[in-house]
Amino acid sequence: MVIHTQYSLWGSGEVVEEKHSELPGGFSLVRILFEDGVERSFINDLNDELCCYFTGIRFIDKFSPWNT
Repeated sequence: MVIHTQYSLWGSGEVVEEKHSELPGGFSLVRILFEDGVERSFINDLNDELCCYFTGIRFIDKFSPWNT
């Protein structure tokens, strides 16, 4: 489960696909289906300033009392 720290209205999301390029320096993407019913794609490369982590995507532990 993931959330977007800047768009809480999207709700939590589930990663539905992850793609990695076979070429060195190639693109890496992740698709996430959020509770609002919209599937969104993000860059999944920590070497890119637009990486999903840097734009606000965070893993959540759905059993954690801190994420209620």
